Amino acid sequence: MLVIADSLSYFGPKGGLPADHPRIWPNLVASELDWDVELVARIGWTCRDGYWALIGDPRVWAAVPHAGAVVFAVGGMDSLPSPLPTALRELIRYVRPAGLRRVVRSVYQWVQPRASKLGSRVALPPELSVDYLEQCRTALAQLRPDLPMVAVLPSVHDCDAYGRVHGGREPAVRALESWSARTGVPLVDLKAAVRDNIFSGDANPDGIHWGWDGHCEVATSMVKTLREVG
Repeated sequence: MLVIADSLSYFGPKGGLPADHPRIWPNLVASELDWDVELVARIGWTCRDGYWALIGDPRVWAAVPHAGAVVFAVGGMDSLPSPLPTALRELIRYVRPAGLRRVVRSVYQWVQPRASKLGSRVALPPELSVDYLEQCRTALAQLRPDLPMVAVLPSVHDCDAYGRVHGGREPAVRALESWSARTGVPLVDLKAAVRDNIFSGDANPDGIHWGWDGHCEVATSMVKTLREVG
């Protein structure tokens, strides 16, 4: 199973974990289906980053010919509020000297939650998210016409850094569901799987990443979907 994902795939209740950790959902799914898993993921990845991984990461190229399914577990970051340009966030790490970088990051972190409540700008507009997913689907279908593919609907959050707002989720859901209806790619609803966990106090204190119950629920939903399309 090839999984192209964001940090929700490998963060637990206390932070990031190695790709072979047995309690993250990709490995729970692989264990249930008796598959191997290739997890290609990074914090902050959008559907655009997933596409770049598909066309540029040799781990993906090696996995596709042997994969029983491909899971695109990206798209949640796309729908989060991004009042400042996404490129600005990405470029902060490159600011030099270090003292200036710390100042820029502090200013960004101060502005982000406050400005998140003021507008509807998101990290990646729904039409672009869908466009990148469709490019991924088309590319894989040309190589492996019989390869099952699964995508996801965005999760939910309770995160101070995003002002605890998520107005971009419903437009993203509508765009993804329309794409799914056109292409036949099934969608696993992360909100349905993790909402109780996110608001239970057992999730990661950052309000974005899930606890173990969330990973288990996502794995259960993913296994069900993969068995239906496999």
